[in-house]
Amino acid sequence: MLTALPADDPEWQSRLAAFHQGLQELGWIVGRNIRIDYRLGTADDAQLRRRAAELVALAPDVIVVNGTSPMQPLLAATRSVPIVFVQVTDPVGAGLVASLARPGGNATGFTQFEYGMTGKWLELLKQVAPGVKRAGVLRDAMVSTGIAQLAVLFSAAPALGMTVSPLDAREASEIERGVAALASEPNGGLILSASAAGMRHRELIIALAARHRLPAVYPYRLFVASGGLMSYGIDTSDPFRRAAGYVDRILKGEKPADLPVQQPTKFELAINLKTAKALGLTVPPTLLARADEVIE
Repeated sequence: MLTALPADDPEWQSRLAAFHQGLQELGWIVGRNIRIDYRLGTADDAQLRRRAAELVALAPDVIVVNGTSPMQPLLAATRSVPIVFVQVTDPVGAGLVASLARPGGNATGFTQFEYGMTGKWLELLKQVAPGVKRAGVLRDAMVSTGIAQLAVLFSAAPALGMTVSPLDAREASEIERGVAALASEPNGGLILSASAAGMRHRELIIALAARHRLPAVYPYRLFVASGGLMSYGIDTSDPFRRAAGYVDRILKGEKPADLPVQQPTKFELAINLKTAKALGLTVPPTLLARADEVIE
């Protein structure tokens, strides 16, 4: 397994537990009839290449990858070892597979959303804070998904009477400067696009939004559970449980090329009313009625 998240990250532990549960339901018990080697906790490109090469050198039967950023170095290291990816946004656009229906190579897996959904974050920001006219978008400019998500937000903004400006999310210092600059003028709000960098710096981003009194929309529920205002995205553990099924099929002889890339089937809206109150916001009843989870 390869991921940029560190081993002690509660979110990674939750995803890993779901994966282990999925394996166990299919008869695979770690330490008894299956062994898992891990390379965790780096977003540095050089280290990702090293860790991908280390995993390939172990000659595993299959590699499970969390996120888009580790996929390119892994495919550079092997075009033969089967790969199951999870939390990848655009595997066709990124050149990871030939198509969703027939991946064609040694990789297949589970996407986290399609780009059109990104505009929903901007709509939700406007609904919860109608006075917001400027949205700062924290994204990782070094990955294609960050660029594409920003492009969708740019196209959606005029219809909502808003402007969008990109903020770098790769390093903590960049995030602090960008959020401070956004907050220096009135009517600002924050959107965090989906990226490994955003996950690594999530506690900082939530704290900065609170400090600068910025309404913010996040891609995953865990941000809201940690004090963020609102999120819209997939259940991040479910794809790992489903990925265990693909690992099972590959271990039993099926090829990634013949296993279609699967898209998420459910999105969840979470709202933190305590955070809304601290920001002086009243969440519209229509929005509350649509929420899958409301934290009070």
